[in-house]
Amino acid sequence: MDIKPFRYEADYEAALKEVERLWGAEPSTPDGDRFEALFTLVEAYEDQHYPNLPPDPIEAIKYYMESRGLDLCWLNLTIGFWSDFQIIIASPPANTRGRGQSGDRTRKYGV
Repeated sequence: MDIKPFRYEADYEAALKEVERLWGAEPSTPDGDRFEALFTLVEAYEDQHYPNLPPDPIEAIKYYMESRGLDLCWLNLTIGFWSDFQIIIASPPANTRGRGQSGDRTRKYGV
């Protein structure tokens, strides 16, 4: 079967192409077994090198609202406290929070 751990990005990319070629192979066949083994290695490699981090909570709320055509009035009815959620929605992205005045205002809201 000649399957080995990925040492370089090129090994990973070659395995991706092979997985794509083997996609739909019948289980319990040589191609199906190769597909399962490569898929498991690809999945482990991606978990280690490309972690799937959870989204920023504020960006998730904004995306939810945009994708459903909701506005700030909907958020006000859902959360309440107009001034509080305006501060939260206007807060900077997660990687800049806690810097400067804007971060100081939003820190008390746990964002």
